[in-house]
Amino acid sequence: MTQIAGDAQRRPQDLALAEGRRIAAPGLFNLRDAGGYPAAAGEVPWHRLYRSDALHQLDAEGIAVLAGLGLRTVVDLRTHIEAEMAPSPLDELDVRQTHVSILGGDLEGLPLQLDAVYAHIVGKCGGAIADAIRPLCGTQAFPALVHCSAGKDRTGIVVAMILAVLGVPDEFIAADYSLSASYLDPRQTAAIGQLRVTTGLGDSLTEELILSPPQLITDVLASARTTHGSVDGYLLAHGLRQVDLAALRAALAG
Repeated sequence: MTQIAGDAQRRPQDLALAEGRRIAAPGLFNLRDAGGYPAAAGEVPWHRLYRSDALHQLDAEGIAVLAGLGLRTVVDLRTHIEAEMAPSPLDELDVRQTHVSILGGDLEGLPLQLDAVYAHIVGKCGGAIADAIRPLCGTQAFPALVHCSAGKDRTGIVVAMILAVLGVPDEFIAADYSLSASYLDPRQTAAIGQLRVTTGLGDSLTEELILSPPQLITDVLASARTTHGSVDGYLLAHGLRQVDLAALRAALAG
């Protein structure tokens, strides 16, 4: 486990940039460990919850990296169209694959402003968010990987809600979320080109949509709390049970 010593080093950005956070894997730009953040039960354990962009460009070396993580569960948040266009090459891994499209059928009609996209997801897609978290509500689910196409928006919202359930303060959740901006830097043309093809958004995938300003994810959490009293309340209202949230906390207890 990466050790973070001293109060001064427990600042959100320091923890977000902790050694071992980002994991190098050929074919992936945004694979990282969501562990190490302070939580109600101590800290989120390392090597249990991972997040990433789409897996379809993994080669044998990249698949070997995922195999080394010991994954038991992979949750794919992409639309069915995205998954069909860019299938994940995971047949060699003994993992449980779950596909939950956060955005429903496809990406047509999705707003092209990030704040509007996030408002749509938290306001209209709560059932899908709960469905995506449900497979992770048990110790046998972990280590687990959650991914979408960029590993930023849909993945960012689902992981943010998981971390909130664990009691991670918003400033640490926002720092973790904001890492995608550097990992998906528009200057990395290969990353942008990959996303434009596999999401079907083409040239409409602008540089703005690759940004990950922390205020966006704190607004998502605030919206869930405003409408349902807490993030727990939001997830319970959309189909999870108290026993599910208890199992999630137990599985990710520090």
